[in-house]
Amino acid sequence: MSDHQIHIIGGGLAGSEAAWQLAEQGVRVRLSEMRGAGDMTPAHQTDGLAELVCSNSFRSDDAERNAVGLLHQEMRDLGSIIMRCGDAHKVPAGSALAVDRDGFSDAVTQALAEHPNIEIVRERIDTLPDSGPTIVATGPLTALSLAESIGAATGADALAFFDAIAPIVHKDSIDMDICWMASRWDKGDGDDYINCPMDREQYLAFHQGLIDGEKTDFKDWEKDTPYFEGCMPIEVMAERGVDTLRYGPMKPVGLDNPHSATPEFPNGRWPYAVVQLRQDNALGTLWNMVGFQTKLKHGAQVELFRTIPGLEKAEFARLGGLHRNTFINSPKLLDSEMRLKRAPHIRFAGQITGCEGYVESSAVGLMVGRYAAAELRGETLPAPPPETALGALLGHITGGADARDYQPMNVNFGLFPPLAGRVHKKQRKEAMTSRARAAMAEWVGRIDRKAAA
Repeated sequence: MSDHQIHIIGGGLAGSEAAWQLAEQGVRVRLSEMRGAGDMTPAHQTDGLAELVCSNSFRSDDAERNAVGLLHQEMRDLGSIIMRCGDAHKVPAGSALAVDRDGFSDAVTQALAEHPNIEIVRERIDTLPDSGPTIVATGPLTALSLAESIGAATGADALAFFDAIAPIVHKDSIDMDICWMASRWDKGDGDDYINCPMDREQYLAFHQGLIDGEKTDFKDWEKDTPYFEGCMPIEVMAERGVDTLRYGPMKPVGLDNPHSATPEFPNGRWPYAVVQLRQDNALGTLWNMVGFQTKLKHGAQVELFRTIPGLEKAEFARLGGLHRNTFINSPKLLDSEMRLKRAPHIRFAGQITGCEGYVESSAVGLMVGRYAAAELRGETLPAPPPETALGALLGHITGGADARDYQPMNVNFGLFPPLAGRVHKKQRKEAMTSRARAAMAEWVGRIDRKAAA
């Protein structure tokens, strides 16, 4: 089949899902995958499509109380091949969906290979096509030659680097009786940051916790990739001296704590050290810990970061990390249908867009495939409602996040619009999923009615 209508580069989770969605709507697809043609990434072990290179878990399958479980169900509603094969090859994992990784990959590969509208070609693509509908779904281990071509097309200087990820906290879990909002020296709007104060004893204990905390190791293929001085892990800064953090991301100067106000100092005094959080999304529901990129293991992060005054009951939308990644600044570079603004014949899908996780990558591939199919028919596919998991995830990628410090993100309830009215915290997740299911049903119904007309 040489008369393809769309070219997909990359046969991972996103590329496979995009190919399936297009093929099911009658579009002829050329799916290029370099594995099997003599090339291999440092992390993959086989040439199977949709190979799971890390965990075999798709995380929670609870569609009533968990954002990723809700995303699972929305993808099932839209005929996802990834979810179909995942369900067929699941293994015991409690409330999570875990899969037999080889059986899963084999099933996806077979389904795509047998589809009459899909041609799988084992080939390496080194440059972005100059024309013709194209979906780039090459993931975080994009080959250097193609990464350079993407860099030239997007204006980025480099794409392969250590991705410094700071933890993100749900705002409603921060104790504002301890913390306060202010900018250093009251610059900007004066309340751009949430500040968590520390006294000397608290700071020294925290500093020691950073040094003693259990860290993750770099993978073999990450060890020779340098990270920038400005992205230094916080525990590495701590090792440089006991006061290094107090002159870096935890400096207290210019931050009067109103909770320590006295008649002599009516505006309060500077704490010994301060942890600052900066608004991370347009909704103001998520706040990231400034300068807290880290290689601490996730359990160690939760334990240590909850010793920070005001974060004792913190709920984390994402924990910190530092790993090699390849992704573009999607909020700046892509339009609402995931097209590259500079070259709209090219769409991006999967982790290269700045989403994290198997399911999130697949979900973006699903929507990109549907957007591309609609465009080939001369139609416009309405965006999924922002109240849905799909809509919230896509909204974050295409504009909900701040392009100035855009970082990869898993789907989580902090990306969803807040609920109207007062809802008890214990009922909040169920209320969000109920709202999402109703919005999803209405959206799918609208699409089906349009297709039938």
